[in-house]
Amino acid sequence: MKLKLAIIYGILIWIITYLATWMALKIFSNSLLSFNIVIPIILIIVTGFFGILYIRNIYENEVIEGLIVGVIFIIVDVICDFSLSIISKTPNIMFTDYEFHVFSIIVITLLITTFLGYLAQMSIDLK
Repeated sequence: MKLKLAIIYGILIWIITYLATWMALKIFSNSLLSFNIVIPIILIIVTGFFGILYIRNIYENEVIEGLIVGVIFIIVDVICDFSLSIISKTPNIMFTDYEFHVFSIIVITLLITTFLGYLAQMSIDLK
């Protein structure tokens, strides 16, 4: 378990997701109703990228490691969300429907990281 690396990747996931969400809000401000799908798509791409970076250096218990790093990513996300809401005290698009945000974070992150761990343990021969 590379805890320091997992925390750093979790913070990077949160920052990139937050910035991409902010930029998407500027682009999709006219159609705010369809904005709920943009956050999970951004989260899938960013979590998949950093999940691959983390899992590729793990050589045993990849599925368990993927599950644990997913939990760490979720904890870091929730801590960063609350830190931002306490520091800024301004409403954010992610906090308007925070239950949906947390639920989507939990489901998407755990599925992606666990599946990446499962794929990492497979030996694939491409002939």
